[in-house]
Amino acid sequence: MSENYQHRARKRFGQNFLHDAGVIHRILRSIHTKPGERMVEIGPGQGALTEGLLDSGAHLDVVELDLDLIPILQQKFADRDNFSLHQGDALKFDFAQLSRESASLRIVGNLPYNISTPLIFHLLDHASLIRDMHFMLQKEVVERLAAQPGGGDWGRLSIMVQYHCRVEHLFNVGPGAFNPAPKVESAIVRLVPHEVLPHPARDHRQLETVVRQAFNQRRKTLRNTLKGLLDADAIAAANVDGSLRPEQLDLAAFVRLSDQLSARV
Repeated sequence: MSENYQHRARKRFGQNFLHDAGVIHRILRSIHTKPGERMVEIGPGQGALTEGLLDSGAHLDVVELDLDLIPILQQKFADRDNFSLHQGDALKFDFAQLSRESASLRIVGNLPYNISTPLIFHLLDHASLIRDMHFMLQKEVVERLAAQPGGGDWGRLSIMVQYHCRVEHLFNVGPGAFNPAPKVESAIVRLVPHEVLPHPARDHRQLETVVRQAFNQRRKTLRNTLKGLLDADAIAAANVDGSLRPEQLDLAAFVRLSDQLSARV
């Protein structure tokens, strides 16, 4: 394959390739990779971040879905002994095959907007293996991840991610940093899985159930939206005011509600 082969960004993969050297440097500085660490890059694209990650001396596993990008990545990096390439869908990828050691994986990715939320939930299934995650995401998704109770951004994504992780909105990135330029602003977020969960639920699947149902009709009161899961007595037993709307409750309150559901199942 010739050196000047150009891969066109594919709409169906939601590809927008990062090319701004200043932004790339700032991301790499934020990640601060060290020799010997186990890095995983999801969707490396044409390798904008890959080279810097490899230069750090870390071992880098990359997961790329687009078959057309595989030869480009092989051509650029196959001679690096700290580089391993996995062709496949990150949504189905078993990250446990890379390491069984607790808090050993550091995940990085410029995530396609259409898969960012399901991919984050997939990674949370492996939270015990992950030390931290740095993602480029749509700015409004990062705002939802980092949201606090009481605002319109607070919802299922905020609660379930903050149950597992500390969330830091690091900095924003304009459309001009990408080719092709997306129609939206982007942002870098850092997710750090809690060593000890601040509000452990009896069963986090029941927490997921309560949160999903609560926000299905977010303008209704909890008494109405949780009907069929928890009655007024159960809501009161969780020390929650059933006349509130779901966005007014913090994570701890949702955990108390889910524990009431766990006790009744």
